[in-house]
Amino acid sequence: MTTCSPTDGGPRACPGGLSRAFAFLGKRWNGMILGTLAQGPAGFAELARALPGISESVLSDRLGELARVGLVSRTVREGPPLGVSYQLTGRGAALLPALDELARWADENLPTGRC
Repeated sequence: MTTCSPTDGGPRACPGGLSRAFAFLGKRWNGMILGTLAQGPAGFAELARALPGISESVLSDRLGELARVGLVSRTVREGPPLGVSYQLTGRGAALLPALDELARWADENLPTGRC
């Protein structure tokens, strides 16, 4: 396991991978979108309903970011009615065990309610 503690007596430094992971997943809504998509593909409106408090513009931005890094795929369904569906890619699904573990830890160690 990679941690943020020195192993050779040198100055403390957090590993680059952990820093990048939390910079990306710690961005508001990214982890929650991934967790919601863990339940299966969803359309934009369904995601917006599942994430109370997120604006449509932020949801659109976050889905674009998640797609650009290869965690989410976007599929346009031919109409009528025309629709768009989002789902986790293999790379996105690979995060689910870590997200499940974080959720379990939060349930056991953090107070309930919104942070």
